[in-house]
Amino acid sequence: MKVAAGSVALDTNILLYAQGAGAEGDSRHQRALACVSSLPLSRLVLPVQVLGEFHRALRRKFRFDAASALEAVNCWTSIYPTLDTTHLAFETALELCTDHPFSTWDALILAAAAEHRCAALLSEDMQHGFVWRGVCVVNPFAEPTHPRLAALLD
Repeated sequence: MKVAAGSVALDTNILLYAQGAGAEGDSRHQRALACVSSLPLSRLVLPVQVLGEFHRALRRKFRFDAASALEAVNCWTSIYPTLDTTHLAFETALELCTDHPFSTWDALILAAAAEHRCAALLSEDMQHGFVWRGVCVVNPFAEPTHPRLAALLD
């Protein structure tokens, strides 16, 4: 799949907040929804690693039944393009883990975003402002709003 350069990838926690899983009425739910809805459809992408983690969290942490968790995943993927994980992204992720304190799975998400030339990865868990291979990790809940996110939302 061809992804527009300058796209924004979502990390699992942001997707869970946007879904409202465990955060209904929470300011993070509202902020995640605002970010997702403000970005053009063609600019927001979902790494497949995130979708796997999202499904697992819905099932285990939020006790969704299998059909409801699948429906949630399918709903998101029917709207937004996905970023496939390649063997090259996996190798790159392992190198990233060697140089920086990322888990293998977070590094795989960042590597996939970089491989697809994303401008930003929205994440609450990774280091806010960290830039790697052109991808800036942005915490959408941080104040003030990171300049890269502000530019993408304009």
